[in-house]
Amino acid sequence: MKHQPFHHRARGRSRKVMALSLGLGSVLTAGAAVLGVSFAATTPAPPAQPNMNCTLKVPANPLTAAGLATPYVLSATNAAQGACHEANANQSAFVQATVLDPATGAVSVYNPLVVDKRTKPAAAPVVPALPAGAVVGIWFGFNGNVLTMTGQTAAGKCVGGTPGGQPFGQFAYCNAPAFFAAANAADKAGKLKIPALGTAKDGKPCPTTRDYGVVDQDQSDNVTSEYLATAKGTTAQRTKKNTAALGGGMKAMKPTALLNGSDNLLLDNFIDPALGCTPWTAPDLADPGSNVTSLALNELQAAKFQAAPMALVPLSDPMVQENGKQSPAKVNLYRAGVNQPPLGGAANGDSTEYCTGMTTAGAQRIALDRQFTTAAASPQAGQNLFDFLSQRYTASLTTLGCTQPAPTPTPTTAPTPTGKPSPGASGKPTATPSPTTSGKPTASPTMSGKPTANPSPSMSGKPTGAPTVPAKPTAPPSPSATPTAPVTTFPPCCTAGQ
Repeated sequence: MKHQPFHHRARGRSRKVMALSLGLGSVLTAGAAVLGVSFAATTPAPPAQPNMNCTLKVPANPLTAAGLATPYVLSATNAAQGACHEANANQSAFVQATVLDPATGAVSVYNPLVVDKRTKPAAAPVVPALPAGAVVGIWFGFNGNVLTMTGQTAAGKCVGGTPGGQPFGQFAYCNAPAFFAAANAADKAGKLKIPALGTAKDGKPCPTTRDYGVVDQDQSDNVTSEYLATAKGTTAQRTKKNTAALGGGMKAMKPTALLNGSDNLLLDNFIDPALGCTPWTAPDLADPGSNVTSLALNELQAAKFQAAPMALVPLSDPMVQENGKQSPAKVNLYRAGVNQPPLGGAANGDSTEYCTGMTTAGAQRIALDRQFTTAAASPQAGQNLFDFLSQRYTASLTTLGCTQPAPTPTPTTAPTPTGKPSPGASGKPTATPSPTTSGKPTASPTMSGKPTANPSPSMSGKPTGAPTVPAKPTAPPSPSATPTAPVTTFPPCCTAGQ
């Protein structure tokens, strides 16, 4: 099976105009945006820039079995900017549902399919068998910039940003608060069994999506859904049956794996394996016998077991700002979609406190785990996980405006003059990416921190292979100041192994 580049997006692309851009999926940087070249009679035209703003149509009755099995439809938000194609890894949108049986506390996962406008799936989606009284939550991811939601959003109780205001960016959800309320009640009643984190190779509890060693400029976004794309540009759910049926014949006709560059996939498929941890999985309703991860499972586990300091979506997160300004109301809307408490008390969203968490606990953990992550695969081919995480960390400090001295991890490769990742052994950029005129970083698509390499067959039950994950674009630094790249050395207290 072939695999689309998993451009782990450096989150926070141009959030100013994001209409309902759902995480990361796979945002590309300028260099990764080259999808094709058109030629004039004698002189080659410049590479085509894909349309990064797409619209996803929510089907009827989205919270029912029939609705889940009805494909979401992707199209261009503005046709003048070019078409949008689900099979294009730079434009792929992703949908993920997690289902709770409130009577028993059992959870399961279902990944609804996305298709292009006026096309049919390469294989009909499986109609899931939902338990009586099932509570369904749906989350979205996107590998472009702005994903606008249309269709039956009211029926799905979908939220993509501030009502009448700007969207979050790469994130949106449907019925998530109701799902988490039911799941938390089931946990309190002893019905839902949330597995303990376990102990990592570094002696610490296994990390969660709220660990400062994992978070970046816009935490808890994007999903772990996977699809198959055929050579004809059609798509199907990534199941054992579809992989076998679509993978026959000539090698060139075998399907490509599509993945969403997300915090969740980075944690589940890269960080956890490197540290000897096992992510929480649940039965895949589309693929009998397989268990898969999900955003909702990650957030439930993080809420129950993450010890202090716990990272919660801050006011400085680019996805929760309105016109570049902090918006408490938008922070609360976002937090409600990922099972986090609203602003108030210790969870006040203070940006300085978040920066401190990253530059102390975050930097220390990345350094401590260097002995394990240097030899581990990362979302970018040819680059180790330590380099990937440290570059992502440095870029996030810049985007969040963390100006205090930062003991940042030291990548093992030198920065290139443009701030792009070196093509050497690590392939990871070590310098803060330089924003382009479009406000997007010029670093490689992997600086986003989203996984790109092989998902473990034991974790997902899916075909192996080495799909690369789209990188999340980072949001441009604040126009009011141009922070310099943080110091890339560790104080004696923070060296690996201490």
